[in-house]
Amino acid sequence: MPLLPSLSYYRRIASAYIIGGQSHLTFWHETPEENLKASASGLGEYYMVFAKKANYEGAYDSAGIPQLDYRGKIGRQYNPIAIAQYGLGNYNLFCRTSSPKCRDKFLQVADWLVQHLEQNPQGLAVWNHNFDWEYRNTLRAPWYSALAQGQGISVLVRAHLLCARKKKKEESADSIYLDAAQQALASFFKPGTEGGVSFTDAQGDLWFEEYVVSPPTHILNGFIWAAWGIYDYFLATRDHSAQDLFARAVRTLTHNLDRYDLGFWSLYEQSGTRLPMVASPFYHQLHIVQLRVMHRLTGEEEFARVADRWESYGRSRSKRTRALCYKSAFKLCYY
Repeated sequence: MPLLPSLSYYRRIASAYIIGGQSHLTFWHETPEENLKASASGLGEYYMVFAKKANYEGAYDSAGIPQLDYRGKIGRQYNPIAIAQYGLGNYNLFCRTSSPKCRDKFLQVADWLVQHLEQNPQGLAVWNHNFDWEYRNTLRAPWYSALAQGQGISVLVRAHLLCARKKKKEESADSIYLDAAQQALASFFKPGTEGGVSFTDAQGDLWFEEYVVSPPTHILNGFIWAAWGIYDYFLATRDHSAQDLFARAVRTLTHNLDRYDLGFWSLYEQSGTRLPMVASPFYHQLHIVQLRVMHRLTGEEEFARVADRWESYGRSRSKRTRALCYKSAFKLCYY
């Protein structure tokens, strides 16, 4: 990365970490928590709690949609992933409390997602990030993500279900949310080279890319969250193509989890760099929670075994310190 972009990146990050206050980190760094009330067999509460995100204390626009402050030149922005997670947190609260306020917040998010689903140059429906983002080589706006696609779908199928229940019978429900979810799902059936968010490797494993870059980096948390959106679409529709797509994602995980295990910590991604990109403590804990959920959704014991092993890493001070050193070195070398 050239010197000036690097300095800009570090100034922006330093202002968030050192100065503190409301920033994008305020939203993202909620302690990951599995939602034990979520069902594996039917569409209900989302698989993570997102309670703090549901009560986000940062900026909102005039329609009540949250915005994240990235500081520096990026500033305040709409992030479709954050918007979806805010909506899912409020859906969980609505399911538990029947609060009309939480219901309204959730449906405001669903409506925003419908209104902001856009065609990319290849004609696929995506949620764009309309700001540049430093990911080693900067992602130029507009860019889209399998993570946004998956979590947007998770919101929309629940919005459809909520409206169907209100009208007492599904056939009378407004199909606008389900139609939008179906459009968003199409991006998972196409590779990044054709405007989609998927990549099939030399072994035939199918990946969903949080950042659509070449060569692909297979970010673990984004892949799993994206897969949950596909699973939710299957639960909502019983669509066999979505079921098959999720099954392929499960196979990819079982085939490749060992590649994310350093023996003392988990990797954030398959960076393809000399130094590996080790997960931060936050993302390491997120990986553990996500694997717990995957075990519940699939019954695949490998997910529970790896989650147990990674949890044991986090209890070791020496392993935590080693991971932090690796993480710091990677950032200095590649960002």
